[in-house]
Amino acid sequence: MTDTQTRAGFVALIGEPNAGKSTLTNRMVGAKVSIVTHKVQTTRARIRGVALEGASQLVFVDTPGLFKPTRRLDRAMVAAAWGGAADADVVVLMVEANRGVSEGVEAIMEGLLGFEGERKIALAINKIDRVKSEVLLALSEKLNAAYPFMATFMISAERGHGVDALKEWLAGEVPQGPWLYPEDQIADLPLRMIAAEMTREKLTLRLHQELPYQLTVETENWEERKDGSCKIDQLIYVMRDGHKGIVLGNKGETIKAVGKASREELEEFLGRKVHLFLQVKVRANWLEDSERYENMGLNFKDGNA
Repeated sequence: MTDTQTRAGFVALIGEPNAGKSTLTNRMVGAKVSIVTHKVQTTRARIRGVALEGASQLVFVDTPGLFKPTRRLDRAMVAAAWGGAADADVVVLMVEANRGVSEGVEAIMEGLLGFEGERKIALAINKIDRVKSEVLLALSEKLNAAYPFMATFMISAERGHGVDALKEWLAGEVPQGPWLYPEDQIADLPLRMIAAEMTREKLTLRLHQELPYQLTVETENWEERKDGSCKIDQLIYVMRDGHKGIVLGNKGETIKAVGKASREELEEFLGRKVHLFLQVKVRANWLEDSERYENMGLNFKDGNA
C-alpha cells in the first residue's frame, strides 16, 4: 500500500463529562484503552486509541470532559481537552441525546467558534436509544443552527448503533499520508500508564462520592519474568489517612477485590499471566505535585489559576 493511498490523522472527541467519549473510543478501537465508569471526570489524560478503517488509520484522542474547573487538576484536565481539539485533524462534539443543549454544551460550542474554518468539526448525538425520534430531530436542528457542523451522526456508543457510519466518514476526512503507528498498535500510551488506568477504574467503580477524584495510581515497577508472565507493582496515592482505610477496606477486602479485578483485566489485555501488587500511600499534597501530573500525561502549569 503506497503512501498516497493511505490516510492517517488525529480525531479528538470532546464533550461534557459522561457524554460517552471513552465508550466511543473503545468501540472504535475494538479494545479497552480508555477508562469507562458511570462517574464523571474519569478520563484525565488524553488517551490515544488507534483504529483502522480501510486504508485509513484513525488516532482517537479521548479528551477529559469539559466542565467548569475549580481545582488545579480540573484546570489541567480542561486545558488538555482543548489542547487535544486544537491538535486534531477532525473534532467530534459528543452530546447526550437525553440531556440536550445544556449550559455546558453551549459553552463548548462557543469555544469551538475559535476553530471555525481551521478544523473539520462533526456532531455526534449519543445515547439515541434514550429519547424519541422527534426529540432527536429537534435537538439536531437546534445544534446545527447554533454551529455549522460538517456532518451530524446519531449514535449509541454503548450499543454500536451508527458508529460504523461515523467511522467511515472520519476515514475519508483525515489527511492523506503514511500511517502514524504500526498496524498492530492500538494505543500510544505506555503499558505502565494503561495498567495504572485499569486499576484506577476499578477503584472508581468500587468507591463512592468524592474519593475517586482524590486518588491516583502509578505503576512503580514492571518486571518481565522468564516464564512469560510479568510482575507489576503499583502505588495508590490518597490524600488522607482516612482515605487509606477506605481504599484498604475491612480486613483488606476492598484492595483485594480491586487487585483481583484489575489483574484479571490486565491478563486479558496482555494475553499472559500477571502478578499485581498494590500498595496504598498517603500523600496529602499530591494534587499540587508536578511529578504526579507528568505521570498522568497532564501539564502541571496548565492548572494555574
